[in-house]
Amino acid sequence: DPKMPLFSVPKEVAVGTAMLGVAFATGMLAGKRRRPARTRRGIIVKSGPLWQYILDHSLREHPILKKLRLLTADHPWSKMMVSCDQAQLMANLVKLKKTKKVIEIGVFTGYNTLNMALVLPDNGRVIACDINEDYVKIGKPLWKEAGVEHKIDLRIKPAIQTLDELLASGEAETFDFAFIDADKESCNEYYEKCLRLIKKGGIIAIDNVLWSGRVLKPRKDDLATQSIHHLNEKLLRDARVNISMLPMGDGVTLAFKL
Repeated sequence: DPKMPLFSVPKEVAVGTAMLGVAFATGMLAGKRRRPARTRRGIIVKSGPLWQYILDHSLREHPILKKLRLLTADHPWSKMMVSCDQAQLMANLVKLKKTKKVIEIGVFTGYNTLNMALVLPDNGRVIACDINEDYVKIGKPLWKEAGVEHKIDLRIKPAIQTLDELLASGEAETFDFAFIDADKESCNEYYEKCLRLIKKGGIIAIDNVLWSGRVLKPRKDDLATQSIHHLNEKLLRDARVNISMLPMGDGVTLAFKL
């Protein structure tokens, strides 16, 4: 799932009141009106200095996580990896909830999987769902190197099948946390099944909810964007959860089950 290489922050004030007054007076003296300069939407580019400042002053990355991130950066589909600051937030939420059971839908090379496994207790587990073992092979040796391989239950099959198996085996309302980051056409189905598997008070994190801004004007022929947009609208009105949509990475919504 492509990760958007930037995220938005609130608008900055372009000029102070005094500066506006000076500009207006100058324009009147010149015999013409001047419009106040339009403010631009603030954007933090991942390769820019402000992004680096954020990482330098907030990222506490395990050495093996960093190793996996750099390995993934060389991959042709490296944009699919969850942003490292977002992965850290997911791990912090997992730890805050004293989580023992996690569902991850969409593993890629396993950076976020490793991040969450590192903070789980020794008897904790991540049910990691993906359909492409080639990507996962990049991260699996590092799961072992980090000493958390036993906490990760990798299921290489369609995630819907795994979720149905978990429900059929009586694991409804036994998970503490779910992270959804797979094919967008199925995002609503993933959400509904995870909602059944998560305990009350549990958290479902849904990635790519801004989808590089395409959610603003979803095309009728773009099923992925349509699916994300419809889920976003549904979540706003879903009385089963409280939500927060965060402009982090490609946008992530946290749904807290009531």
